Order: sequence, then structure tokens, then C-alpha cells
Amino acid sequence: MKLAQALVAFTWLGLAAAAAPQEWSPQKNVEIVVANSPGGSNDRTARQVEGFLTKYRLVNATLTVVNKPGGGGAIAYTYVSQHPGDAHYLLVGTPALLLAHIAGSSKLSHADFTPIASLFNDYYVFAVSTASPIKSGKDLVERLRKDPQSVAMGFPTALSQNHVGAALLLKAIGGNVRSVKSVVFKGTSEAATALLGGHIDLIITPAGNVSSHVASDRMRVIAVAAPQRFAGVLAGAPTWREQGIDLVFSGWRAVMGPKGLSPAQVAFWENALRKATAAPEWKADLEKNYWSDDFATSAQFRKDLENDYAAMSAIMVEVGLAKGR
Repeated sequence: MKLAQALVAFTWLGLAAAAAPQEWSPQKNVEIVVANSPGGSNDRTARQVEGFLTKYRLVNATLTVVNKPGGGGAIAYTYVSQHPGDAHYLLVGTPALLLAHIAGSSKLSHADFTPIASLFNDYYVFAVSTASPIKSGKDLVERLRKDPQSVAMGFPTALSQNHVGAALLLKAIGGNVRSVKSVVFKGTSEAATALLGGHIDLIITPAGNVSSHVASDRMRVIAVAAPQRFAGVLAGAPTWREQGIDLVFSGWRAVMGPKGLSPAQVAFWENALRKATAAPEWKADLEKNYWSDDFATSAQFRKDLENDYAAMSAIMVEVGLAKGR
């Protein structure tokens, strides 16, 4: 009987060992790929991640930030997707990946990558110049209801998360989501310059992009699309909910890998990123840039991606920016 029990125990241990994922760690240089040029917020995120992983020795390998701008992100997405199963290639992912696929400008979607971790959320604000007659979110809503074409909105590129934010506002107030008067620029900085010059009426952008302009009294944030007010120089800006509009809108910043990563590879990067984002310097930078600390692990991030894709598809169809619409 004891021999039989011993054999059963031995068999169970063997099965458990076989079922447990084998430990993995990088064995060569790791590339953190960014779909933008150096200097932008996505590039800054990648370099922060690289810096903290290196500083706290969370990876026993070299790390390199690789910028591959162009094609609305398609160049970077394609590059990373060409290394299936290789966790030495990471992508700084944003909702642009979902938008590009929905619009048909990229054949690759979130299903072609392995979700590793969502690092934080970047909530959007609606900003005007201080010389604008639009003094509040209610003023903006009144103008949009009366004549949507009277409000020229600046967007960085023809297809962006910013445009989705505008459409969501029109939808929330019962307006026509296709009536957005959009003016397209090469980037957020150009849109901001146009706003300050009086050439457009409004920009919708992550909070960190306007904080310095608010501090210098050149811009006014009339509404924040966050669950609660920000601190610092944006503390005086009310949320949309405070002004009677149920609108909460943000863009996540995440790390993804090529398709086909093993559980052990995902676990390694998930653990390393969790430790990196627990660093005091990381927390301080989140506060500085008005980023929300919403770290999500691979399993939760995968669910969030599915939900976001469905929600974005619906609004993109309404706006007329989805493929074939």
C-alpha cells in the first residue's frame, strides 16, 4: 500500500512539474519598439520603462528603444509581428492599434499580439485658448447643439483617439457624431499652436499636453473627461460629469509582445513591469504627466482590449471612419 501511494505521489509530482511553466528570461538584447518618432509621449514611456528595468536590474540583458514611425503605426506593428514567439521584441501599444485595424489602414489588430500589461491611462481634456468666448463645457455644448460646424477642432492626424473623443461628446449630447468639424495637423503641438493663434476653436488631448499652456495662462481647460478632477494647475477644471455630461474617456499605454508568447515569457515581463512601475520615480512621473496609475496584468488587459475594440468599432461606424463605412 505504501509503495502504491509512493508511486501515485511520484506520478503527481511529475505531472505538476510538467504542467508548471518553465522559467524564462531574456538571453539577448531586448527591443522596445515605438510607433512614433523620438520625443513624443509614447517614446517617453518606452524610455522610462527601459530606464527603470535597467536601473533596478530587473532584466539581465541589454534593452534598446527602437523608433519605427510611419504608416499610422503599421511599420512598427508589422516589425514586431514578424517575430512570433520571441519575447525579445516588445511594443509600446496604444488604442491607435485598434483604430488602425477598424479603419482598415492596418491588417494587424490586437489579436495579432500578446497582451503583457497595461501601464496607465491617459485621460483627455477639452481645451480652448484663454481668448476664446467658450468659457465652459456648457458653452461648448450649447454651440455644438446650435451649430456643430461653428466649432473647429484640431486633431493630430486624420484618424486618432482625439476624434473618437469628439464623437463621444456629440453622442452624449444627442448630436450627430458625423458633424464634427475637424482640422487635421501633423501632431498635437501643431494643433496647439493653431489653437493659440486663433485658427481653430478647440483641441481634445491628453492632460499632460496642455498643462504648461494652462500654467502660462494661454489655454483654458473647459472640461476633463476623467472620473474626477486633476490636481496641480488643472485643479480648477471641472469634469464633464460635474457639468451634466456623462463622458469619461482615456487612452491606455501598454506593453505587448508578438503573437505566440509562452505563459513563462508573459509572466517574466508582467512581473518585471509590475516592479518597474512600483518605483517612486515612476509614481512621480505619473503625477507630473497627469497619468492615472491603472496597471493591469495580461489576463485583465486581454479582456479590456476586447471590450475597447467592440466599443471603438461601434463609434467608428457611427462616425463613418470604419472600413467600408
